[in-house]
Amino acid sequence: MTALLEAIDVKVTYASPGNAPVEAVRGVSLTLGPGEVLGVVGESGSGKSSLAKALLGLTPLAAGAVRIEGVSIASASRAELLKIRRLVQPVFQDASSVLDPSWRIGQSLEEPLVIHGLSAPRRSARVAELLASVQLDASLALLKPHQLSAGQRQRVNVARAMAVEPRVLVLDEPVSALDLSVQAQLLNLLMQLKRERALALLFITHALDVVAHLADRIAVMHAGQFVEEGTVAQVLSAPTHPFTRQLLDDARP
Repeated sequence: MTALLEAIDVKVTYASPGNAPVEAVRGVSLTLGPGEVLGVVGESGSGKSSLAKALLGLTPLAAGAVRIEGVSIASASRAELLKIRRLVQPVFQDASSVLDPSWRIGQSLEEPLVIHGLSAPRRSARVAELLASVQLDASLALLKPHQLSAGQRQRVNVARAMAVEPRVLVLDEPVSALDLSVQAQLLNLLMQLKRERALALLFITHALDVVAHLADRIAVMHAGQFVEEGTVAQVLSAPTHPFTRQLLDDARP
């Protein structure tokens, strides 16, 4: 079976004036299949967000390849890129950076529907469906982002990602800015959506304990590389890399 999302020896570098280029991602490979959850865990600056942007086609690769259903992002045609954008959607940490503060929530949810060609009569009903899918009342479509709580804004962010019925969500620290109780509610919602829609999730976080109860596999990222990979049980019960052991120690009360 062709992987939904595949990275092959991906490298990402950034220019550094007067110095050698900075290697943010150093030869990372991964696969993600239908309905699977991969947790990518690492400290700030480990390259997690750079990897997410590479997987989404938002930053150029210095080397390697990213494939969506077997199609390379780098060589995809315009029509293939449009399909890829529907198949793989991001959910970022700061919902406020995605939601235009001058737009009502309904407008923000309609935007991807317009881009992907949904007819105007269908869009209003689709907005209500999307809000219901993340357990929000349809009346919130008339509000602006500042009138919602942080948890509600992040649910809208998830609804916006789900608007074009993707098969993969790339989630970059989606709960780190939320209170613990709100975190738990959003994680439960994501797992519900995953079960109902056979979604594949690539969940990026700095906390092992966050992904311990929702991931099938964990990849530990340090200094731009995956230093340990395995099932949740393998990584949590018998970590082999010192950095993984440090993360586990930090997670203990």
